[in-house]
Amino acid sequence: MNNHIPALLTGILILSLASASQAAEFPQGRPDQQTLSELPTIDWLTNGGDLFNRNFSALTEINTENVNRLGPVWRTHLEESGVGAKYSGEAQPIVQDGVMYIITGADDVFALDIETGGILWRYSADLTNEISTICCGWTSRGVGVGEDKIFVGQLDGVLKALDIDSGEEVWSVQAEAWEEGYTITSAPLYFQGMVISGFSGAEYAARGRVKAYSADDGSLLWTFYTVPGPGEFGHDTWPADNDAWRTGGGTVWHTPAVDPELGMIYFSTGNPGPDYNGAVRAGDNLFTVSIVALDVYTGEYRWHFQEVHHDIWDYDAPNPVVLFDLDYDGVPRKGLAQAGKTGFLYILDRTNGEPLVGIEERPVPQEPRQATAATQPYPVGEPFVAQTLDVAPEGYRLINNGAIFTPFWEEPVLLRRGDANWPPSTVDPEKGVMYVCAGERQAAYSVREDLEQVEPGTPYSGGSLRFAPIPTTGIVSAMDLRTNRKLWSQRWPNRCYSGLVATAGDLLFAGRNDGRLTALDARDGSKLWEFMTDAGVNAPATVFEHNGKQYVAVFSAGNRLARTDRGDSVWLFALPDG
Repeated sequence: MNNHIPALLTGILILSLASASQAAEFPQGRPDQQTLSELPTIDWLTNGGDLFNRNFSALTEINTENVNRLGPVWRTHLEESGVGAKYSGEAQPIVQDGVMYIITGADDVFALDIETGGILWRYSADLTNEISTICCGWTSRGVGVGEDKIFVGQLDGVLKALDIDSGEEVWSVQAEAWEEGYTITSAPLYFQGMVISGFSGAEYAARGRVKAYSADDGSLLWTFYTVPGPGEFGHDTWPADNDAWRTGGGTVWHTPAVDPELGMIYFSTGNPGPDYNGAVRAGDNLFTVSIVALDVYTGEYRWHFQEVHHDIWDYDAPNPVVLFDLDYDGVPRKGLAQAGKTGFLYILDRTNGEPLVGIEERPVPQEPRQATAATQPYPVGEPFVAQTLDVAPEGYRLINNGAIFTPFWEEPVLLRRGDANWPPSTVDPEKGVMYVCAGERQAAYSVREDLEQVEPGTPYSGGSLRFAPIPTTGIVSAMDLRTNRKLWSQRWPNRCYSGLVATAGDLLFAGRNDGRLTALDARDGSKLWEFMTDAGVNAPATVFEHNGKQYVAVFSAGNRLARTDRGDSVWLFALPDG
């Protein structure tokens, strides 16, 4: 299936040595590499908790035996920033040295005192309302922190560094232009003197990319294009008779993961452009809907795995990549997992991209007009959500039981969508379990034939996706990383749209669309505690320790896509004293 290049098969040792020498060229900032690599306890320093994106806290003070006593410590209103129909609150709070940092859907940043919840400073982005290339609501998924700076990626394509003590601007770069389709919705990642960010925009004829900048002054260090140009590896997976690659999508929605020992950075990519019409972009369309590994210091390609060849279903891979270390058949392995919109969990060896649990290429139904791929990857094990339908609502056409890789053309065809979207997953590194927050939805697809090449910044779907009038349900599944099988699964009345955070106290914190923050027993998914906030909880929680006491924080602001009530609150919870 030509998914991997054997770049590491003979060069892992060389790469490790090279990365170690390259690391010396970058300053050891605050937080340092070792701190970022450890499971978080006192602070929560990255979107994802650590460089592995595990969203797992090693704290145990709050556990299954006492979580029912959890209560609010304070609530802070963020001065009505991001309150409105177009905004979504998806940011995970960052905590360092007794201060919490949070960003709203308007890209305004607040610093809060952990003791009181008081606002220490506010940075106002003052974004223009003229921005028109935002796919899925005005939102940000967090900020980065390092070298006494807060790093902010904005919807207008600007990357900024703010002084951590005052919120005043230190530097600003126009990383990309929103007029050309590019926005930043992910939290920037700080690592070894670098600030690394992906860019959204596949729905507006953008060409995907990841960039690294100097944390010191914002100067550009490297760029990697997720759609390769002429002369670059993978370009032959795009048509030779047109320039479809220039608007090929493959944008990056989330914060990457880093393995400092291997010197590699990992991320997954979005859909090709246009989304639904594959006729204009024959071929596998690398590196769209793929997991990609780069040298973190240079941005050079190391390996990839493509989850969907020649995607025509918008099965992009926005769920963050998570790294872990586990024994397989008694052998220690460096693993990676990503929850796909196909409903599959892709489990790979992060040194070379080879499957740790089997993945089979299987024939799939064909539609020549769509230039469909002959086969698709099927992970061994079981999906975390159902992948077929048994009944279609009136007015919808159901063929092939709505299976995930069923092709379509002009007449709408109803398919199942696994819908592991932006809300992040979490991994318990000791148990070898990954918890996935997803939903079961059904969508009818059709294509628009009269499609012409468009300029970047122009809507570029190539067809339509219409959700069927079938209730959407949320799914939370616990997946065994050694077998890729479900340990347990819970169905919710509404889609899971908060992401998950697990703790060593056997807890799983999850937000609900109706405004509840809930604590689940990580062993079986049963609900142990809940608290009703004042808006939809559609952001992952943060777990940390301050002055010897464990806290849980969450942003309660609602979400446009989840259609939840809007708000502007940050909540802090703890056990009562004594």
